[in-house]
Amino acid sequence: MMKIKTPKKGRVKRELEKRAPKLVETGKKTLILQGTKTSGTLNAVLSEIYHLKKGGAVRFTRKNDNIRPFESGGETSLEFFSLKTDCSIFVYGSHSKKRPDNLVIGRMYDHHIYDLVEVGVENFKSLESFTYDKKLAPRVGSKPFIAFVGEGFENVDELKHLKEVLLDLLRGEVVETINLAGLDRAYVCTAISSNRVYLTHCALRLKKSGTVVPRMELVEVGPSMDLVVRRHRLPNEGLRKEAMKTAKDQPKKKVKNVSSDAVEGTIGKIYIPDQKIGDMALPNKAKGVKRERREAKKKDATERASKKQKEESE
Repeated sequence: MMKIKTPKKGRVKRELEKRAPKLVETGKKTLILQGTKTSGTLNAVLSEIYHLKKGGAVRFTRKNDNIRPFESGGETSLEFFSLKTDCSIFVYGSHSKKRPDNLVIGRMYDHHIYDLVEVGVENFKSLESFTYDKKLAPRVGSKPFIAFVGEGFENVDELKHLKEVLLDLLRGEVVETINLAGLDRAYVCTAISSNRVYLTHCALRLKKSGTVVPRMELVEVGPSMDLVVRRHRLPNEGLRKEAMKTAKDQPKKKVKNVSSDAVEGTIGKIYIPDQKIGDMALPNKAKGVKRERREAKKKDATERASKKQKEESE
C-alpha cells in the first residue's frame, strides 16, 4: 500500500500549489537538453532557442545517454526531467551520421509524452551574423507575432503538426489583450516544400501611416534556419480526448434578495425587523414625563382646594 505524504512546510505547499492543474494555465516552460553527441551548429541552435525563451526555459548542458524520444523505454528520463523542472515542452538535440543536426520538439501532458516532431537543421544563421540597428533589438519576454506562410500548413499533415508544436513553443504566455506598442518581434515560418520550413526571427519597426494603426516593417535580426521534417508522432485518440477536456463552467451562486432589471439594473430587497418602539423604556428625565407630573400636581392641588371650599361652606 502506497503512503501519501502531505507537505508540512509552507514553502513546499506553495510550490506544489503552483504546479497543480489550473482552469487557466500560465505560460508553458521549455526544457532544452542534448544527447551524448552534438555538433557546433546544434549547440548554437540550442543556445539561441534558450536566449529567445529566456525567462521561460530551463537549459541542461550535460550529456544524456538514456534519452531516445522515439524508442520505447527511452522516454523515462525525459518524463522525469519534465516533472522535476515543471516543463511541458522540450527541445532535444542530437547528432549522428544518419540524422545530422537533429532536433526533437515534443509536448507533455501530465508529465508524459504527448506528441513528437523530429526536424533536421540546415542553413543556420546565428544572431551575430546579422547587422542591424541595435535599438531595434527585441526586449526579453515581449510577446511575438507568429506568421505561417504557405498552403502546406493547411494541406500537409506533417506541416500541420509542426505548426501546432512551433506555436506552443514560441508564443509564450496566452493573454487576452495586448498593447500594440509592446510588440517588437515576429517569427515568420514559410513552407518551402512539403517537408521543409524556413524559420526566421524579425524585429518590428513602427512607422507613420497617416492612420491610427502604424505601418510595420520587418528587420531580420536572427536566428534563421531551415527545418526539414524527418519523423513525427501524433498522440493516440484516447490521450487526445483526455488532454482536450475542459472544466465545465460552474453555475453562479444565487444571491438572496437581489434581482436584475433591464431598466433599473440591480435591485436589492432589505428586510428590517419590527423595532417595537412601544415597548422601549423611556429615560426618567424625559420632558414628556415631567410635563405629566406637573399637570398631575396641578390637578391634585385644584382637587384639594375644591374640597376645602366645600368643607368650609358646610
